Amino acid sequence: MRDKNLPTITTLDELAELVEGTDALFVRWSRGPEADSGGTSKDALTGVDLPGLSANPLAVEDWWRPRPTWIWVARRLYDYSHLKREKGPGVQPWVLEGEELARGPDNEPLVRVSRPVAWVAESVLADAKRVMTEQNGEWGPLRRP
Repeated sequence: MRDKNLPTITTLDELAELVEGTDALFVRWSRGPEADSGGTSKDALTGVDLPGLSANPLAVEDWWRPRPTWIWVARRLYDYSHLKREKGPGVQPWVLEGEELARGPDNEPLVRVSRPVAWVAESVLADAKRVMTEQNGEWGPLRRP
């Protein structure tokens, strides 16, 4: 069930602005904070319980600078957009502030949520896909389904 009290990010610029100046934001693809209240994930391959929620960091790496942050966040969303399709109905990205506890089997951060921050609107995902498609040819092939 979607938490209606959580604000929604509606543009890449809005997400980029949120990411600037902090290393504690992550994006998680799930049914939301309420569904994740147990605070753990499960490894899909082995069924092992993991000590935190699998999420992807939004922090901009130093080597990326001085490139635009909005392209960085577009890439971060695009890289994991397949999860919306693979995890089933009701799954969408949401931003959380959290602390990394460990690493999962795919080397993804496993985090403890300090606070849910915002949902990411479908329009932002569409913009992220558009931005990545526009980079094709400059960056090389985009090998995403």
